[in-house]
Amino acid sequence: MSKAQVIGVGMVPFAKPGKQEPYEVMAGKAIRNALADAGLDLADVQQAYASYVYGDSTCGQTALYSVGMTGIPVVNVNNNCSSGSTALFLARQAVQSGAVECALAFGFEEMRPGALGSAWEDRTSPLDLFDKKLNELAPDAPPAPIALRVFGVAGNEYIKQSGANPDIFAKVAVKTRSHAIRNPYSIFTQPLTVEEVMDAPKIYPDHLTRLEACPPSCGAAAVIVATEAFAKKHGIRNAVTIRAQAMATDRPQSFTSPIDLVGRDMTRNASRTVYEQAGAGPEDVQVIELHDCFTPNEVITYEALGLCPEFGAEGFINGGDNTYGGKYVINPSGGLMSKGHPLGATGLAQCTELVWQLRGQAAARQVSGARLALQHNLGLGGAVVVTMYERPEA
Repeated sequence: MSKAQVIGVGMVPFAKPGKQEPYEVMAGKAIRNALADAGLDLADVQQAYASYVYGDSTCGQTALYSVGMTGIPVVNVNNNCSSGSTALFLARQAVQSGAVECALAFGFEEMRPGALGSAWEDRTSPLDLFDKKLNELAPDAPPAPIALRVFGVAGNEYIKQSGANPDIFAKVAVKTRSHAIRNPYSIFTQPLTVEEVMDAPKIYPDHLTRLEACPPSCGAAAVIVATEAFAKKHGIRNAVTIRAQAMATDRPQSFTSPIDLVGRDMTRNASRTVYEQAGAGPEDVQVIELHDCFTPNEVITYEALGLCPEFGAEGFINGGDNTYGGKYVINPSGGLMSKGHPLGATGLAQCTELVWQLRGQAAARQVSGARLALQHNLGLGGAVVVTMYERPEA
């Protein structure tokens, strides 16, 4: 099996709902950016995987047709918020298996304002099971849209079990916003203080405020994956190697704790596989993009990825080990919290940021000496993809 390499990336600045271009326009721009980054034509691509959540079937074809019509297979992917990294997983798998030499993964989303909801009210929701289990685990939890409710309860449970000061969630929001200020692709670029975050309107009791939740977003991103031989043939010298990648879904353990219900067990499972595949652990990584749809999930994910001990996130955060000058730089892009979270594009935007970091192309947010990068992209329902990348050889 050949190593799979990322040879081209591209994205568009994310926007609030109502401020976006049509999905096929955003996706077309992201694809063209990725092709230009790799120095390729669309005709060089042999398969494409299109990720999105809110859209009709074959939106992927419509988006790709805006760039060109080459007759290649196009697979439409919907894995909730992990759709983008799932498309990347499939593209990497196709390349690494030898099925193709070059594959394109691209994602896009046009979202509506407000909390996430189902487009289908006349059939079983894939999140009904999660709602039922949450009612059993936390019968007194106030009602709310399902995503807000499960992450809100998980945050409450984390504070209860760890004894940490709830201000850690606000500190994560402040840290992430300080990174987003340096990113021209981010929606939010105004600095925050801990007091502003904690005094913002509460969206779920006891600890979750409006500034601790990611915004509905629109945008697109694209990634081109190829074999080493293909990259060499085309004179590509800045290829980033996918050193290891794993996808995991829920096990019975997911339904034994509100914290596991939002992906802790899946993340532990996938990350352990990645570390084994890579022959490298979290201590070897310098820069991380992880799924911070709500600040409690960033805190939970620190521990699930093995960045700090269980219930050790408070010291990790207060010691500055999640930002520049600390042990890791986490979400240098601004993350979902401040860069934005267009569901189908998120995983590919995370990859794009990490490729820029490993190439030394991240400008004002560049992480010094970045050699290994880690990506975590989560979707309730559920799926998580964890990926480790290695910088190009000098």
